[in-house]
Amino acid sequence: MIDWLNQWLGRDPSRLQAQVEIYSWQTCPYCIRAKLLLMWKGVEFVDYKIDGDGAARSQMADRSGGRRTVPQIFINQVHVGGCDDLYGLDAQGQLDGLLAAAPPSP
Repeated sequence: MIDWLNQWLGRDPSRLQAQVEIYSWQTCPYCIRAKLLLMWKGVEFVDYKIDGDGAARSQMADRSGGRRTVPQIFINQVHVGGCDDLYGLDAQGQLDGLLAAAPPSP
């Protein structure tokens, strides 16, 4: 999808091994912003669009310790929070390390 951008920026997305999941709504500006950062980094992620899906929202709340706002983001099965949390990790220089870590074996 963004292979041309990765080549142009000299990024190697193969070094990004983490399993990333995001619970989102299609029109949520914070969800869009979080996904844009992940795409900018060259990350492939699973996007659970939970618009109007009460069961999926309950699953998200269970996994995120009761949080019901979107987005909720998980890296290697660990809840990292929402959009502001994701950008905070990036600003602190911690996000790239999380994205490079291989997921735990089952």
